[in-house]
Amino acid sequence: MENIYAAMLLHKAGKTIDEASVTKVLEAAGVTVDQIQIKALVASLSEVNIDEAIKAAPTLAAAAPVAAPAGESKPVAAPEDKKKAAEEEKAKEEAALEGLGALFG
Repeated sequence: MENIYAAMLLHKAGKTIDEASVTKVLEAAGVTVDQIQIKALVASLSEVNIDEAIKAAPTLAAAAPVAAPAGESKPVAAPEDKKKAAEEEKAKEEAALEGLGALFG
């Protein structure tokens, strides 16, 4: 996961994502470097438009709401329930963004 974070940091900074630069970022962070993983990451990112992948990630988290069966009504939620629902939705979005890492190996 650290490899992907390093690549995203380089991308955000407008730097080239290559084996040397990813290695430097990881070493600067004190992370153990695995050259095989870095090589695989760089190779897989060479065919990915990172900006488009990032833009597409939030849409993956937006699931269609489940409709209540006909004749059933939803109870009115208390403010605490609304807050809990918002926290759960945020957690789902974060999980989907973590899934973005799967795109990069």
